[in-house]
Amino acid sequence: MKTTTRISVFDPLKRFFQDARAIGAVLVLCAVVSLLLSNAGPWQEAYRGFWSAGFDGTTDPHGHWGSWVFPNTPSLVINDGLMAIFFFLVGMEIKRELLRGELASAKQSLLPAMGAAGGMLAPALLFAFCNRNGQYLNGWAIPTATDIAFTLGMAGLLGKKIPVNLKIFVTALAIIDDLLAIAVIALFYGNELHTVYLLAAALVLLLLWLLNRYGKKFGIFHWLLGIVLWYCIYRSGIHATIAGVLFACMVPAHALSRYEHDFHLPVYFLVIPVFALANTAMYIPPGISERLAAPLSAGILAGLCIGKPLGILGACYLLVRTRMAALPRGVNWQAMVGGAILCGIGFTMSIFIASLAFNDPGVQDISKTAVMTASLISAVAGSVWLRFANTGDAITPQNKKG
Repeated sequence: MKTTTRISVFDPLKRFFQDARAIGAVLVLCAVVSLLLSNAGPWQEAYRGFWSAGFDGTTDPHGHWGSWVFPNTPSLVINDGLMAIFFFLVGMEIKRELLRGELASAKQSLLPAMGAAGGMLAPALLFAFCNRNGQYLNGWAIPTATDIAFTLGMAGLLGKKIPVNLKIFVTALAIIDDLLAIAVIALFYGNELHTVYLLAAALVLLLLWLLNRYGKKFGIFHWLLGIVLWYCIYRSGIHATIAGVLFACMVPAHALSRYEHDFHLPVYFLVIPVFALANTAMYIPPGISERLAAPLSAGILAGLCIGKPLGILGACYLLVRTRMAALPRGVNWQAMVGGAILCGIGFTMSIFIASLAFNDPGVQDISKTAVMTASLISAVAGSVWLRFANTGDAITPQNKKG
């Protein structure tokens, strides 16, 4: 008896959304469209102005509705509000990895953890050296971040040319990198701290913990408190997106997989694309090559394209040489070089930090242009290296034994 397989017209779309490479493709498309709209046609000024236009008709970044204060422009709603949802997903991924993933034991996490630390320290030092006159030193963290979605998307495009355990290593490193970037944002890119709101945020976290402690099912009360937590953090002087990470810590372990699944599509195919549209809405003036050679751009380019791979490889080499850790099974140093180069794809997080580091829109645009250029160089260089290098044997479930 023959069985027929029912094929839906939506199946190709479902397969697209489930493909890791699709995330990178959508981000690239949004960035290209936004850059074209920002630099071509009679609408370019209106398009760029839309993202920074105040809802209340003023240029104040904070809108006031009575005693309530909220982000006052589309760009700030995205960067302060929607990106908190992105950080909520990142926070859940970090928690899962710490509980039962690649970061669950000190032995497992040591190599990617030290690689991530080296991959942040070296770019920061290179940026500081290029900008030692002090004018743009506040941007030191811009080249320290790795875009996990873009990096893994590029790794997916390489297929069998990249060992499976290298993908796992890069994933763990990028997750730790995100954790370190979150700490950097909280410590260095907030505003003046307001104790009352910090205490209120602590009280909300305590209430969330008590709900979990006494077996209250994660539901509407948690979500309402999560909104209150976001507002308290927003008003506290710490960047509002940190609320997403704190709220993720309150998600019970058994619910992590469910909420990661629920938030994956809306975050990566709505929040991040809208973020890309808003944060690449910038004017690229003539003589951009000269601007890319200036200290600010040079620091970002050097940090992401040179500092990232050198810092990661240097830290990992020291650990392996001293026998404190070993390379992932089936991965050689040639493969590690390619993976480290791919980690220079900064994009989302680096652009986000650039928007926090500088208030001048012109300086922000130069920084973002340098980030996109460096990310493109890292993506192409890493892909070419891994395609032609002898990267070792890929470990698959069938050949894992022995």
